[in-house]
Amino acid sequence: MKRKVQEYFFYFMLYSILGWIYEVFLEVVIYKWGFSNRGVLFGPYCVIYGVGALVLIILLGKAKQKAVHIGKWNVTPILIFIAIIGITTVIELIGSYIMEFTRGEWLWDYTRFRFNYQGRIALNPSIRFGIGGMIFLYVLQPIFVKLTEKMNSRLFEKIVAIMGILFAADVLVLIIK
Repeated sequence: MKRKVQEYFFYFMLYSILGWIYEVFLEVVIYKWGFSNRGVLFGPYCVIYGVGALVLIILLGKAKQKAVHIGKWNVTPILIFIAIIGITTVIELIGSYIMEFTRGEWLWDYTRFRFNYQGRIALNPSIRFGIGGMIFLYVLQPIFVKLTEKMNSRLFEKIVAIMGILFAADVLVLIIK
C-alpha cells in the first residue's frame, strides 16, 4: 500500500512537471507570448496535469487493456479517447472554479476558441487533452511504470521523499502568501 501511494505521488509529480513544460512550450514557442510560470505554485509544475493524470490512471488504466469490438474492429482506443476528453474537460472546469475560489482567477482563457464555456473549457483544448491523454496512457505511463518497477526501492523512496518535501514547501509558501 505504501509503495502504491509513493508511485501515485511520483506519477503526479512527473505529469505535473511535464504539464508545466508543455504549457511553457506553448506559451514561448507556439504562441510567442514570452515566458511566465504556468503553475499556481513556485516550482515547475502544473498541478492540474498531475491530478488529471492520476484520475486517468485510476479510471482508465485497466480499461484500456480490455478489447471492445464492433464487428471486427477493436474500438477500445476510440472509447478511451472519448473518455479522456470527457474526464479532462470536467477536471479543467472544476479546476477553474477551484482556482477562481482560492485565487480570484484561473490561469487560462478559452474565449478565443469556438465552442467554449465561460472561457473555462473549449472543444479545441479538450481534443488536445484527448490526444495528449492517449500519448500519456499508451506511451508514457508504461515507460514510467517500467522505470518505477526497475528502480531500487531505497532510491525510489528517497526520490519520492525529496519530491514530497519540495512540493510541501512550495504549498506552504503559497499558503503563507
